[in-house]
Amino acid sequence: MVALRARNPSEPGLPSQRGAALWARGARVKIRGVRTGRKAWSRPIKRLLVVLPSWVGDFVMATPTLRALRQHFDEAEVVFLSRPLLGDLIDGGGWADEVVFWEPKGRHRGLPAVVRLAARLRRRRFDGVVLLTNSFRSALLARLAGIPRRLGYDRDRRGYLLTDRLAVQRVDGEIAVTRMVDYYGHLAEHLGCAWPGERLELASDPASEAAVEKRLAGLGIAGGRPLVVICPGASFGASKLWLPERFAAVGDRLGERHGAAVVISCAPGEEDIARHIGERMETRGCVLDDPPTSLREFKSLIRRCDLLINNDTGPRHVAKAFGVPVVTVFGPTHPGWTDTDYPLERRVSVEVDCGPCQKKVCPLDHRCMTGVTVEAVTAAAEELLAQRGAGVA
Repeated sequence: MVALRARNPSEPGLPSQRGAALWARGARVKIRGVRTGRKAWSRPIKRLLVVLPSWVGDFVMATPTLRALRQHFDEAEVVFLSRPLLGDLIDGGGWADEVVFWEPKGRHRGLPAVVRLAARLRRRRFDGVVLLTNSFRSALLARLAGIPRRLGYDRDRRGYLLTDRLAVQRVDGEIAVTRMVDYYGHLAEHLGCAWPGERLELASDPASEAAVEKRLAGLGIAGGRPLVVICPGASFGASKLWLPERFAAVGDRLGERHGAAVVISCAPGEEDIARHIGERMETRGCVLDDPPTSLREFKSLIRRCDLLINNDTGPRHVAKAFGVPVVTVFGPTHPGWTDTDYPLERRVSVEVDCGPCQKKVCPLDHRCMTGVTVEAVTAAAEELLAQRGAGVA
């Protein structure tokens, strides 16, 4: 297996006020036509490389496209290029014949490393590559690897490295707010795939499910009670974090009113936030911090639970992939990027004159998050629990 190194992905682009207003009026942004000097992918594809998004949520939102590519290129060898972080999420999906990983972040930086990695890929003799990433580096790597057909979005000054270039809609010179499921889907559509739709998909494995059940049993959590998982972290930055004491208050209310068992899950580096919530809860909150769950076990935990409460982060898309109700607290980020019309999600937010700002750290008073009340999140959670209990979900 070839080991390749990851790059910090460029962000999808920040919406201008006009771009945000366009979404608010209910418009779905359409990707502009392809700009390419060749007939698109007319030769048979025997080996296809797909460069995956770098983050959990982006990967899950790309699963409809990955499914469509696998179905369309059913006789081809499909290989994913991914960050090691996503390995547990990919497992069981059945979308690829092989997964190739970038090397861990921080190793072999610079152009010489890209050249060496490209040489390894060149020996694989890929016929085409689909770039689900927006980075210049991934396009350069594909070009240096000698892959004859290279499909991606014409942005970040990389258009000349691509043979098939999709243009994005812009407003005031900035990329307009676009649903990521559609953003990825247009790449598949260009290759002749059926429209991927927006059904997110993941798979869990029996070993992980057994491990999760054992861990929950060790905490005294058994069946018969609603299981509520709280994910209070956000790798994006501090601006996305709702207040830990408010997560704790919601957990207490669901425990008292509905007999819910509340579990606080965290990724490595988020242990302090999770512990703070557990300490502030008056009813019992079980913190999964020693050790934090792996992504493989996290999938099984979410599949097992009755409700997820989180910030606008990757776990909400994991819940969608397993058909689990989810309450998402939104603050600085625009919901249009990650919208999937999922009927079992309740988004809780407040309107502020400075948002959505898309900033990682709030330069003001974090009003978009402090304005979200315990009552509002609890009401959304109780509505979904009631539906779950009535068999609606």
